[in-house]
Amino acid sequence: MSEYTFSIPQDIVVGKGSLAKLPDYAKKLGGSHAFIISGPHLNKMGIVDKCAQSLIEQGIQVDSFTETEGNPSTETVEKATHAFKESGADFIIALGGGSPMDVAKAVGVVAKYGGSITDYEGGGKVPGDIIPLIAIPTTAGTGSEVTAFSVITDHSRNYKLTVFSYKLIPSVAILDPELLTTAPASVAAACGIDAMVHAFEAYISKAASPFSDAMAEKALELIGKHIRKYVADRSDVVAAEGMLTGSLFAGIAFSWARLGDVHAMSHPVSAYFNVAHGVANAILLPTITEYNSLADTGKYYKTYNYISKAKVKEEAFKSEDLAVLFKALNQELGIPASLSEVGVCENKFDAMADDALKSGNILVNPRSTTKKDVLALYKKAFK
Repeated sequence: MSEYTFSIPQDIVVGKGSLAKLPDYAKKLGGSHAFIISGPHLNKMGIVDKCAQSLIEQGIQVDSFTETEGNPSTETVEKATHAFKESGADFIIALGGGSPMDVAKAVGVVAKYGGSITDYEGGGKVPGDIIPLIAIPTTAGTGSEVTAFSVITDHSRNYKLTVFSYKLIPSVAILDPELLTTAPASVAAACGIDAMVHAFEAYISKAASPFSDAMAEKALELIGKHIRKYVADRSDVVAAEGMLTGSLFAGIAFSWARLGDVHAMSHPVSAYFNVAHGVANAILLPTITEYNSLADTGKYYKTYNYISKAKVKEEAFKSEDLAVLFKALNQELGIPASLSEVGVCENKFDAMADDALKSGNILVNPRSTTKKDVLALYKKAFK
């Protein structure tokens, strides 16, 4: 086994009602003026105001930016960065799903070091610590509260760029399952599958280690146990906390083991056709799982028994069974079965394949993948 490293350089609190601890963690960071980055839905629901009020009551000044969108753009990062600088805030709170967190991380970089977020595309380009950041997830999916990535859409290229640096990991993550209980079923399903894909791809990655495997296995166990209950009833706080914790462990796993072909290929789907990230992942998952089965080393069997309601004995299991299970789970959760159902057009496959191959995730996918392979996988998932 090759050498590996890991660390978890942040404070993490998990539990019902833990949002109340936000002012304490803000003060621990030395913050006196917060800048909340969130989305319009959470703003309308009053959750942004709830966070702001808890801080104001403790003498912390608050400004906010609530214009983040799904698949956030470079333009949104520019607007949010300008608003942050104008506010005079000294720390950022990312409140929401992956989109506000991606924007918050990007703002944390650009506000401190200047330029455009495109200047930091790739790995190793963030020169040091970013603006202090507290992450509060309201979905169980991205794990962005513990990851070293920010993914931003550059519309000028129809491309989802990735900034990778361990400096992007938020200083504090507050995971309160009560914030998840109002999510629509479709959002809960797509985000839940996204978390499952994070865990699974990290688990089978060529860059996996005993540390990332431990995180990934626990994530798969929690998600397999709770995803159906959570999508069926988002007010189930036990299921919500199980999903939130599973997403957390999955995020830690892929921060150190990377991902694979599913994510490499889903980003162009979202960039070209604005398909929700979790939905794109879910649609591609069965096809790519079947493709990767040739490289299975026994982890498919363990994954199957974490996710399936009916456990199987190892001697009765075939690697192809996992792809069938993933397809059935998508159907159970109401996720579309093919790329054609979400508006993807075949005439973009060639450009999408070129973009997918630019992803570092391709390099750690368990089965080697060429452009010809990517095109074949897109065509199969399209049908």
